[in-house]
Amino acid sequence: VWHTEPGSPEGRSQRVPATRDGAVLVVDRAYEPLRLSGGAPAMPSHAWQLMSPNKALGLTGVRGAYSIAPPDAGELQMALQRLAPSWPLGAHGVAMLAGWPTDETQAWLADCLPTLREWKRQQLVCCAELGWLCGESVTPFFVAQGVDTQCLPRLREHGVKLRDTTDMGLPGHLRLSVQSPQAQQALRAAWLKVNA
Repeated sequence: VWHTEPGSPEGRSQRVPATRDGAVLVVDRAYEPLRLSGGAPAMPSHAWQLMSPNKALGLTGVRGAYSIAPPDAGELQMALQRLAPSWPLGAHGVAMLAGWPTDETQAWLADCLPTLREWKRQQLVCCAELGWLCGESVTPFFVAQGVDTQCLPRLREHGVKLRDTTDMGLPGHLRLSVQSPQAQQALRAAWLKVNA
């Protein structure tokens, strides 16, 4: 069973699902370092945790992750280790993973979170003023509805790219990442032009 915590595309926190005896539970925690509110739900002792710091570091194109095996992983952990040599990891991924646990990197991330919280607060106000209904989220991204997705190509002509979530199972929604106040102003201006 694969579970993402916090989830995507909505950025919400959800309880880790119960599993049948013998099922393998993998909890993808790529967005955990970007949690802006609340705490992570309890992890079942049998859960495998997958961690990838690329999103938290703004390195979404860099691939590299590590797993935290449950204490009783036994043979499954050994089988996974036997497969590991077939997974190439480039120099950028190695550098990212080596830098992730350092005090300097963790301090940088901790310093960024208050800014992201404030920008998110401002962006939610902006979206509400545009008439969009934004879903609750614990991350620096969220989904909004009440947006005519037919206007997305026209917004791109004004330099604004928004992510339609139809292919993620949420038709009629957009996924927005939290952006700087300047980018929020550009979004507002483009939206008002396109919908004038």
